[in-house]
Amino acid sequence: MPTLNPEPHQHREVAESFGTDAGRYDRARPDYPAGLITRIVEAAPGPRLLDVGTGTGIAARQFAAAGCTVLGVEPDERMAGLARAGGTEVEVATFEKWEPRGRVFDAVVAAQAWHWVDPLAGAVTAAEVLRPGSRLTVFWNVFQPPPELATILADAFRRFFPEAPAFYDRPALDLYQHMIDNAGQGIIRADAFHAPEEWRTAWSRHYTRAEWLDLLPTTGGLTRVPPETRDALLADLATRIGDFTAGYTTVAVSARRR
Repeated sequence: MPTLNPEPHQHREVAESFGTDAGRYDRARPDYPAGLITRIVEAAPGPRLLDVGTGTGIAARQFAAAGCTVLGVEPDERMAGLARAGGTEVEVATFEKWEPRGRVFDAVVAAQAWHWVDPLAGAVTAAEVLRPGSRLTVFWNVFQPPPELATILADAFRRFFPEAPAFYDRPALDLYQHMIDNAGQGIIRADAFHAPEEWRTAWSRHYTRAEWLDLLPTTGGLTRVPPETRDALLADLATRIGDFTAGYTTVAVSARRR
C-alpha cells in the first residue's frame, strides 16, 4: 500500500487514482449532511458556486438541488465525465493550474478534496474568485467504525500491508487533524480572509456488509494496490464482519472573504 508524507497534495498519483473505478466511487461514497449544505448556501450572497475537486459530483449534486449553479474543477477526466453525466459542468484541471478567466463566485467549496490541493495556493486562488463577504468552505466526512469493527479492520490492514502506517488503530479524527490544520493555516497565510471557523456535524449511517465492502476499495490507500491483494483483503473481511452502524463527523473549515 502506498504511504504518504504529511502533505498529501504532493502526491498527484494518489490524488488521481480514484478514477480507476469512478462508478464504484460515485455509488459507494456517502453524501454530506443536509444541514451543512444549507448553511453554506444560506451564507452565500448568490447562487454561483465553485466546487474544487468535484470528483463524480456527489456534493455538486447536493448544492445544485439546493438551488446553486455549480461549476466543478476536477483533475481526473474519468471522474469529471461521471460528474457531467450527472448534470455538473466540469473543467478538467488541478485547482493550482485552473484558469478563472475573470469569473467570480458566491462560494467556493471542496468536499473530501482540499488535502489534494496546496493549502496556500488553493486559498489564494479561492480569494481571487470569491466576491467580498462570500465564503471558502472545505470539508471532510470522517468515518469512525464501531470499536469491534475497528479492531478487525486494524488487524486485517496490518496483515495485508505490514509496511504501511497503522489504519484504524486510533480515532479517525486524529488522522484528519493534520489536514484540517493545514487548511486553516493556508487560509490564514493567504491574508485575504477573516479568521477561519471550524464546524462539526455528527451523524451516523447503517451499512450492510456488502455496502461496506463496496465502499472500502474507494479509499485512498486501496485505489493503488494490486487488484489481487485488494480482493484478498475484501474476501478476508467478508468472513469476519457483518452489518453495522458507523459514526461520522463532518468537519468543515470555513472563512469569509474580506
